[in-house]
Amino acid sequence: MIREFQGKKPKIHPTAFVSEFAYVIGDVEIDEYTMILPGVIIRGDSGKIKIGKRTNIQDNSVVHSDADSWIGDDSTLGHAVVWHGRILSNNCLVGNGAVVNDGVEVGELSIIAAGSVVLEEARIPERTIVTGIPGKPRGETTEKHHELIKRTASHYTQRGKNYKAEGGLEG
Repeated sequence: MIREFQGKKPKIHPTAFVSEFAYVIGDVEIDEYTMILPGVIIRGDSGKIKIGKRTNIQDNSVVHSDADSWIGDDSTLGHAVVWHGRILSNNCLVGNGAVVNDGVEVGELSIIAAGSVVLEEARIPERTIVTGIPGKPRGETTEKHHELIKRTASHYTQRGKNYKAEGGLEG
């Protein structure tokens, strides 16, 4: 469902796929070839949420922020992620079930591991792996990680194109 809130209606690029079972409300922009899967909630009711190109937000994730939030290009939010962060740079992966709290900024080519909880206002440098509760930097990403990030984004971009080609009720 795509809903206007207080005069602000989501802007969804025509090439993006938004599942008919997702809920997108308010000041939200979804860029080209991005895929929003079933059960995802994106609430732009407290600040603008901008989602870049070829990004995928997987089943049952929640994206909300008390201020503006930007999710970059070619990034992945896995299943059941809670994203309340400020910036997820290009080419990042947030693993299944991770929680990223208010004001967090994540640098390019970084990974937030599945199940991690990143506390408020954390600054994650580029090329960093974060794990644990609370989430802490555990090392640098390698070329193997970068390939995983790119492969995952590319896979879901293609899948989104396939979903879009099938038609349906997407918004």
